[in-house]
Amino acid sequence: MTIEAKVIAHSAHPGCPDLITLQLRYPRFIHSEVMTHRVFSRNASSSRAVPIKRMIDEVEADLAMPVEWGANEPGMQATSVLGNISEGKAKSAWEFAARDMIWKAKALDDLNVHKQIVNRLLEPFSHISVVVTATDWQNFFDLRCHEKADPTMRALAFAMRNAIAGSTARLLNKNEWHAPYGDKNIVVSNGGDVEHKRKTSLSMTDVNISVARCARVSYLGHDNKIVMPAADLDLARKLRLSRHMSPFEHQAKPTPGERHANFNGWQSYRSMMEAKQ
Repeated sequence: MTIEAKVIAHSAHPGCPDLITLQLRYPRFIHSEVMTHRVFSRNASSSRAVPIKRMIDEVEADLAMPVEWGANEPGMQATSVLGNISEGKAKSAWEFAARDMIWKAKALDDLNVHKQIVNRLLEPFSHISVVVTATDWQNFFDLRCHEKADPTMRALAFAMRNAIAGSTARLLNKNEWHAPYGDKNIVVSNGGDVEHKRKTSLSMTDVNISVARCARVSYLGHDNKIVMPAADLDLARKLRLSRHMSPFEHQAKPTPGERHANFNGWQSYRSMMEAKQ
């Protein structure tokens, strides 16, 4: 079972809270709790976009499970955990349920049912990849690092807090962009090797590349192939034309003393575009 948090971009400007983007991976069954925090801008991998075989392979290789097996009692929190024998049986029951859903998913796949239906069966046992950007984190940590929080959610919150604590902000001037993934150019050498070169000054091309890579929940496509900048720019154009605007929320410029949508002291690319309409 995987819980990961990595800072992708961390920007600062005088008079503004730090703007931070995290790349996360965690059990999908706690995603609804993450979604309740409206100060977060986020994009997440969709089970509708993942081939059925890949979804099954991921569940088999990395089964999502609770981090703690609490004993049943009245109320929302378990104040005690199962004993070793009962916990072992509970884990076995969870694993059996996953195998049963895999079998049913394969049966539906054989019937040529679309992945947006079949993969729903596998979601409770799968992980989700998420990009989240925010200026306001304290309320999230107060609620989710608390002893009464869901233990799996609490593990994610601690991982996020630790990642941020270990990160150093890049100081931006008023005209510079916070653009996750946009500071990496992908260069393919003659030998076929892939190089990632960081850029210190970002153009609007880089900002739109950032949009596409946030939409992909990384700069890798769902089929694990390297996505080149030209494809990223084409995707960003299509997202804008179709009004699929959430990936435009992760890129922002500093605006000291101002709040724009869910960002304090920063204005997102999406907010800029909508202000011009």
